Amino acid sequence: MRGVWHFSFTVADIDRSVAFYRDLLGFELVHQQDQNNDYTRRLVGYPDADLRIAQLRVPGQPRGVSTHDLELVEYRVPQGEPFGPGHRHRPGAAHLAMCVEDARAEHARLVAAGVEFVSPPQEITAGVNKGGFTCYFVDPDDITLELVQPPVRREP
Repeated sequence: MRGVWHFSFTVADIDRSVAFYRDLLGFELVHQQDQNNDYTRRLVGYPDADLRIAQLRVPGQPRGVSTHDLELVEYRVPQGEPFGPGHRHRPGAAHLAMCVEDARAEHARLVAAGVEFVSPPQEITAGVNKGGFTCYFVDPDDITLELVQPPVRREP
């Protein structure tokens, strides 16, 4: 393996999701395109697939083998049903954790913008991140996201 190319979320409305990740979370939009071609249909396994794609990068992260970190995919055809709220416990569910300097301040900013949180920031009381703070929230498609404020490490 040479590195991670990207991770991807399937969304219901690409424009709404780009606005969320770009305008609220600070991701940078790198590229958008329609994918309505034979290779994409073979790739995704749907003979009539018609997709809209948006590629976003996390600002300040070093570039690896790819120009982007997050890919958003909207299936125009075939359209799927959402998982529904509260699916974090189901096998196959995933989440994205993002590092922040101040989880409480970021939580307050996002709550003021109408973002739905599972909980306010919780102090991490055990494990390698003891002393930090973390909280779960959801994007417009109920995809679980996490804010993590790492603990302050003391010099030995």
